[in-house]
Amino acid sequence: MSAVTPELLRRYDVPGPRYTSYPTADRFVEAFGAADYIQALEQRRQGLAAPMPLSLYVHIPFCESLCYYCACNKIITKHHERGAEYLRYLSREVDLHTSHVGLGQVVSQLHLGGGSPTFLSDDELRELMGMLRRSFTLAPGGEYSIEIDPRTVDEQRLHTLAELGFNRLSFGVQDFDPAVQKAVHRTQPAEQVFALMEAARRIGFESVNVDLIYGLPQQTPESFDRTLAQVAELRPDRIALYAYAHLPERFKPQRRIIAAELPNAASKIAMLSRALDAFGDAGYVYIGMDHFALPNDALAVAKRQGRLHRNFQGYSTQPDCDLIALGVSAIGRVGATYSQNAKTLEEYYDLLDHGQLPVVRGLAVSRDDLIRRAVIMALMCQGVVQFESIELGFLIDFKSYFANELEALKNMAEEGMVVLADRSIEVTEQGWFFVRAIAMVFDKYLQADRTRAKFSKII
Repeated sequence: MSAVTPELLRRYDVPGPRYTSYPTADRFVEAFGAADYIQALEQRRQGLAAPMPLSLYVHIPFCESLCYYCACNKIITKHHERGAEYLRYLSREVDLHTSHVGLGQVVSQLHLGGGSPTFLSDDELRELMGMLRRSFTLAPGGEYSIEIDPRTVDEQRLHTLAELGFNRLSFGVQDFDPAVQKAVHRTQPAEQVFALMEAARRIGFESVNVDLIYGLPQQTPESFDRTLAQVAELRPDRIALYAYAHLPERFKPQRRIIAAELPNAASKIAMLSRALDAFGDAGYVYIGMDHFALPNDALAVAKRQGRLHRNFQGYSTQPDCDLIALGVSAIGRVGATYSQNAKTLEEYYDLLDHGQLPVVRGLAVSRDDLIRRAVIMALMCQGVVQFESIELGFLIDFKSYFANELEALKNMAEEGMVVLADRSIEVTEQGWFFVRAIAMVFDKYLQADRTRAKFSKII
């Protein structure tokens, strides 16, 4: 980290996208609506394009208590009866999808996110999985994951999740330090997480992920070291380490966080650096940007074999998938389109009451978008762009097409962020700390308007 100077931090610690998609969701437009989405679904059904593998995402928005850092679309309530009503509307949305894409589509990846999916009762989760299995075919050996709030589950609930077909869990931990937990209104003893991990091992889940966040109030590099040591002892199969994005003007709950208690950029980069060292020493493979995995985990295997991908949930082993997204605010991708559902329950319910898919905005992706997406995802996933693969895939001359971008990368090359070879671009070890900034060079929309305040800072 000696090469990461304060000057580099000042220059590159700027707002920028996480590139779980390109173009990014802020580019979606209301001119793209349900009719456009239906057309994409029908094209998939008719096989007008080679059918891509299919993933499902289901958004469960409810949480019992508010975590101050959270930027997810969620509804804080202790009224669990709201879950039953939500499932009724999800069922309508599923039926509308199958009317356009057909029954029995094979699904190789399913993710339940939120909110807190475990807000739903065991019977409601059974109802949800039954609904999905009646409408889609869940492929044997697929990846079926659910986000877990450790405060809402016990060993018996984990057994239920396994019986329902889930083979991957993601525990929201964020930080084990009691002062940090208090500052973000999420108190959960480390002992509780350790007990759940032991239970998950006994039950036989294929992979368990732990989410951590650095940059939270009251965190210091030293306090985060203790959390890193505990996580290394916990030894999950995967670790997702996210930088906290403090955007109180966009996310009202974050206004409860005391800005003066947030660590500065130098402390955040120290936390990231120490995390890389700690997890490397513990035997984890650095997948990229915010993901780590044990060497035998499917994510690490995909990294070694050059099969890593990136989607709305982060890094993934699945190839480019069509993603059907269900639930309020959920974002999907079908063919060369992105789509997003209504962000409020009222609008989501109203559209379904009128027999309409609840898509309210989206985007039809252009050829230029596809080319740039391929470059950005190669940088984010493999850390290298081979010009030949882009040229053969899109019939362009890379150096001519991206002449301005290659010129812009020269400064980054001089600063040790990338290696510019005659036929490739490669991210350096130092460059991984700023890989979002490197990808931003190829973002046509971002370079055009420079309006970045809506994004989190990249460090």
